[in-house]
Amino acid sequence: MEELLERLLEECRPFTGKGRVADYIPELAKGDPDALGIYVIGSEGKHAWAGDCRRPFTIQSVVKPILLLQALLDNGAEFVTRRVGVEATGKPFDAINAGDQALDSGNINPMVNMGAIVMCSLIYGRSYDERFQRLLELTRRLAGDGEIGVDEAVYRSEKSHGSKNRALAYLLKFHGLLEDDVEEVLDCYFRACSIQADCRALAHIGAVLSNRGRLPASNERVFPAAMSRYVNAVLMTCGMYDGSGEFALRVGVPAKSGVGGGIMAVVPTRMGIGIFGPALDRKGNSVAGIRLLERLSQELYLSIF
Repeated sequence: MEELLERLLEECRPFTGKGRVADYIPELAKGDPDALGIYVIGSEGKHAWAGDCRRPFTIQSVVKPILLLQALLDNGAEFVTRRVGVEATGKPFDAINAGDQALDSGNINPMVNMGAIVMCSLIYGRSYDERFQRLLELTRRLAGDGEIGVDEAVYRSEKSHGSKNRALAYLLKFHGLLEDDVEEVLDCYFRACSIQADCRALAHIGAVLSNRGRLPASNERVFPAAMSRYVNAVLMTCGMYDGSGEFALRVGVPAKSGVGGGIMAVVPTRMGIGIFGPALDRKGNSVAGIRLLERLSQELYLSIF
């Protein structure tokens, strides 16, 4: 497997030159556009990797399936679905879904910013600090790494340049989809996006989702299998922003990307995959990362279709 990953990584490395690092968050603009790494954890517990797979980065929107899991664990699927819909928007992840009609839960899903902001408000806790700590603990458990924390520099950069997310949050508030204090909810969201991880952590998260809620090494259950089906289905239709349809054709597995360059992919019953490639396309997805996943899917027949 490692020989295959090394070969595919070198084949796909030139694609890093076809994208650009995110620059609307100043700290992300410091990323290395040439970086590329991959880590795979199979259902039998075997690990394989190549490239810059242990280089840390902030997970950004890859936190959204974890937010969804925490909301499901705290509230159940029926309640969450009433508050945050599951239909693909067909719009960019930070689109302002405003029109002549009132905004409702059917206009958003858990993998776009508006949906993720609402999910922060669904986490149980006496304060938003407590809510975030519970989310962080779940992230650590899913990632198999108790040392995972927040990149404080990215968090401060996100918070000081988060005008569009504030606009989205106040729009949610105006339409009655957000009840709590906007700044408290956003602080939780900015911290969540600034959680720092690496490809191994993302592969481990993907392996848990692949294993229907069980940890890959111990087989200990973290969440019910039904929640794994829920999250994987939403990832399949919405996880790669407004490029999800093309990704389904090219790669064919549930996945979530983030503007930090990460991609967490789930091959049900087979493996979890973590990728890092900060050079992004116009939709906010890693250019070389998607190409690498496409080639791996072709080589190993990973597509679920």
